[in-house]
Amino acid sequence: MDNFLKQWGEAAFTTTGFFWMALWAFILGYLISSMIQVFVTEKRMQKTMGKDESKSILLGAFFGFISSSCSFAALASTKSLFKKGASFVSSISFLLASTNLVIELGIIISIFLGWQFVVGEYIGGLLLIGICWILIRIINPKKLIEKARKNLEDDGDNDAIDNSKNWKKQIKKESSWARVAKKYKMEWQMVWKDVTVGFTIAGIVAAFVPDSFFETLFINSGQGNTDFNFFEILEHIIVGPVAAFLTFIGSMGNIPLAALLFGKGVSFASVMAFIFSDLVVFPVLRINAKYYGWKMSLFILFLLFMALIGTSLTLHYAFDLFNILPDPSQVKIQDSQYFKIDYTLFLNLAFLVISGYLIYLGFFKKKDVEHSMSEMAPKSPIQENILKYTAFICYVWLVGGLIIKLIIL
Repeated sequence: MDNFLKQWGEAAFTTTGFFWMALWAFILGYLISSMIQVFVTEKRMQKTMGKDESKSILLGAFFGFISSSCSFAALASTKSLFKKGASFVSSISFLLASTNLVIELGIIISIFLGWQFVVGEYIGGLLLIGICWILIRIINPKKLIEKARKNLEDDGDNDAIDNSKNWKKQIKKESSWARVAKKYKMEWQMVWKDVTVGFTIAGIVAAFVPDSFFETLFINSGQGNTDFNFFEILEHIIVGPVAAFLTFIGSMGNIPLAALLFGKGVSFASVMAFIFSDLVVFPVLRINAKYYGWKMSLFILFLLFMALIGTSLTLHYAFDLFNILPDPSQVKIQDSQYFKIDYTLFLNLAFLVISGYLIYLGFFKKKDVEHSMSEMAPKSPIQENILKYTAFICYVWLVGGLIIKLIIL
């Protein structure tokens, strides 16, 4: 019993430490994302996507890069762009970039995993787009694309966006920043459950799950072992996304767990595949089916999964060739000195002040900004309720664990 209480306290303390490490990055990332979404509209994006395929893919990747990292927001924006006439391949480019090339995700990855994973994330995002482009050209699913467009035309949804405002003028107005504040609030509303559950699971796994479990799940893994053959790496890459498919946690919430996996000796390729898996989870499959039909949804799943495997393998062997594969020992996420006085403390305090000002603007300017919010992909009420109550249970778990850690033990 004493051992369980000790592990409970360590799990709760680790989770809280994880979030403290990442707090300023979350605030900075969602501030940037909110600014982009207010000042750069979907209609403006779509207008600049030309008919030239290579140009449209590059523009789709660029607009995805400056857009939200939330999968549900990315799905809705992708649907809107595709419905307005953007090509299928440029829409896929936007979807992949908006979930893998965004700034806030790179910041979180740098904190937990190091620069090699940041490089892998951004190069990998481009590789995912390139492989999907090649697969689409080879398979050439014209009938599926036509049917998907017809499904969107028949849905009766009017998602027109006001594009009449000049962003250079709008950025100087307090009312525009009130819209940014409202969007910032919505960003947190979208991710708080995923982040809570994801960070809590990472803390629990760090404290309770023995290394032998990971060594069984990921063949030949283990601390100190970085010599994997091709088939072992392939097994790691497949297991990572399959594990992610069975969860409802977004990429931002999964990063501490990805760091934990790497620290336990799982291969670099598998960890990258796990991070890239936010678009091959069941909720995304269901939403795409609602938008485009089940055949197209399964095709997109196949497309992304094959691109994910190809990208992870390429990254692993390219990094190995240049002798820059990261060392698992560099990831020390179970460091007890989370709350020391260093740059993290001062960055968190500064960004909490900024966050407080945004909350003030969003609260007092609420009536002025209701019309400016973008669309979100439809979520399952049952799934959302499960995730919400799971998050509440996580809070109870964390409070209890911290009391044990700080007072009882």
